Amino acid sequence: MTKLNSPSQNLLLGALPAETYERLLPDLELIQMSCGEVIYEPGSELRYAYFPTTSVVSNVYIVEDGTSSELAIVGNEGFIGLGLFTGGRTMPHQALVSRTGYGYRLRRQLFIKEFESRNGSSTDRSLFQMLLRYIQALMTQIAQTAACNRHHSIYQQLCRWLLLNLDRYSSNEMLVTHDHIANMLGVRRESITDAAGKLQQKGLISYSRGHLNVLNRAGLEAQVCECYQVIKTEFDRLIPISAEAPDNLSESVPSVSDKSSKSTLDTLNLNKSIN
Repeated sequence: MTKLNSPSQNLLLGALPAETYERLLPDLELIQMSCGEVIYEPGSELRYAYFPTTSVVSNVYIVEDGTSSELAIVGNEGFIGLGLFTGGRTMPHQALVSRTGYGYRLRRQLFIKEFESRNGSSTDRSLFQMLLRYIQALMTQIAQTAACNRHHSIYQQLCRWLLLNLDRYSSNEMLVTHDHIANMLGVRRESITDAAGKLQQKGLISYSRGHLNVLNRAGLEAQVCECYQVIKTEFDRLIPISAEAPDNLSESVPSVSDKSSKSTLDTLNLNKSIN
C-alpha cells in the first residue's frame, strides 16, 4: 500500500485512532491545490474543511486599500476551516494557496457531524481534541506574528517567515517572489529586496528569478528573533511530529476531485521574477 498523497501525511489526520481514521477515510477527497488559488474569500460560507498534505496555505487579511498581511501559515500540521469548527461558518480573512501541492477536503456536513450526535453530544472526541490542540498552536502563531510585525525589524521578520515556511516544505527551495513576501509581511517590496540581499551576502540564502534556496538553515536561525522559536516550541508541544496511518487499514487513495471554482489575486502575482 502506497502512502503517496495519503491523508495520513496530514499530522492531524495521521494521529487519529485507527477507528476514527478508517471512518473518515471514504469521505476525504484528494484535491490538487494550486499556487495562487483562493480557497475561500472573506465572509464567504465555508463548504469544506481542508487538510493540506504537501501544499501550504496562507491566511491573509486584506484591508480596504487592497494591501494585505499574512496572519498564519498552514501546512500538513493543520487544517483550513476554523469557522466550521467554532460554528461561525465564515471567516473574515482569505485563505490563499502559497505552495502548490495536494490536500484533502471534507464536506461541511460530514465535518460537523464528526463532533455532534443527534442529541448534540460528541460521539468521538479524538478529532475534536486534536483540533483544539491545533487551534491553540495556531493562536500562538497569529499572536506572535502580530508582536513580531510590531516590534522586530523586517530583516528578522523575513527570517521568521522563511523558517516557518521551511518547516512546512520538503526541501530548502521555494518558488517565491519578493512581491509575494512583501504582501505576506505587509511591507514594501524594496524592504524585502534589501533584507534578502543581506541574507544572500551572508551566504544564508540564494535567489534568482523566483527561486529562493536556503543554504544555511542554522545560520538563518541564528539571525531570527525569538518569535520563531516561540511558535515552533508550541507546535512541537501540541502537534504530533510524525503521522502514519495504522498499518492494518486497507487504505485506498481516491482520485483527485474536480473543484468547482478557482480564483487568484491580481495583487499577488506569483509568477513575477524575484528580481
